Amino acid sequence: MKLASLKHGRDGHLVVVSKDLGKYVSAADVAPTLQAALDNWADSEPKLRAIYDDLQTGKLDGSPFDPVACAAPLPRAYHWVDGSAYVTHVELVRKARGADLPESFWSDPLVYMGASDAFIGPRDDIEVETEDWGIDFEAEVAVITDDVPAGVSVENASGHIKLLAILNDVSLRNLIPGELAKQFGFYQSKPWTSFPPVFVTPDELGDAWDGKKLSLPLHAILNGVTVGSPNAGVDMTFDFTQLIHHVAKSRSLVAGTVIGSGTVSNKGSADGSCCLAEVRCLETIADGKPSTPFMSFGDRVEIDMFDNEGKTIFGRINQLVKQYTP
Repeated sequence: MKLASLKHGRDGHLVVVSKDLGKYVSAADVAPTLQAALDNWADSEPKLRAIYDDLQTGKLDGSPFDPVACAAPLPRAYHWVDGSAYVTHVELVRKARGADLPESFWSDPLVYMGASDAFIGPRDDIEVETEDWGIDFEAEVAVITDDVPAGVSVENASGHIKLLAILNDVSLRNLIPGELAKQFGFYQSKPWTSFPPVFVTPDELGDAWDGKKLSLPLHAILNGVTVGSPNAGVDMTFDFTQLIHHVAKSRSLVAGTVIGSGTVSNKGSADGSCCLAEVRCLETIADGKPSTPFMSFGDRVEIDMFDNEGKTIFGRINQLVKQYTP
């Protein structure tokens, strides 16, 4: 099943989208928003799936689906936590600046709680005041949960994963060092998180989803040129069940919690990178300094994932970097 939110107020209008992303049907009779559906998932999921099945079989005609009209499928969430599950990426970043990787990084996940009050849609511009802040994209995979009890085991965590997504965690790299120096985490350096046109239920992913990891290449494209297509199921040190277990150690998670994987990265980066920071780290290690700039106004970043038949699963994130004036 594939779900989207058309732009409408702050929380969107929930719609059910066909598998090929060609048509949609309103889900207002089931739930007005995706958050409302997730709040009562046991009741809403079968009703939404019935609409999806009727749309697939032609019992419902549907209207043409346009990603431009989409907000993020979950336009704002109560809880957004981003991990750094690909420790090979962290290792590379630290190596580029001559720092060792603490051994604990391989056994204890890194996470931070980010801003979830305003996720942006797949065609929304990335608005930043100045290029001096070091504008970067980060292509990730995410899961969306139902209510998760505190202390959930790794073994039981998978059952709480109800939807999956890809995302662009926009980062302002030149603001990060000053924030981390305060030892109090990211804030100004993480302005926007954008999502694809649709979220999907796990069954849409077939054998690529094993309940823990999504094993397909994630494509990051800048100005029409592929920066990288690493496989999201490779070199993921902490899978999503481990991340959920970690995040819920001391508190429960509410329905609609979004958990990101962190930048997808494969050791050696033979298939390229999912962020420019990693590209620049590789250049620094090889040449002593980076040569690839961060993004500029007018750049276009695209993020996508395809099934084994070459068809987009979530729809494409396609965003223009644009200057704003306060």
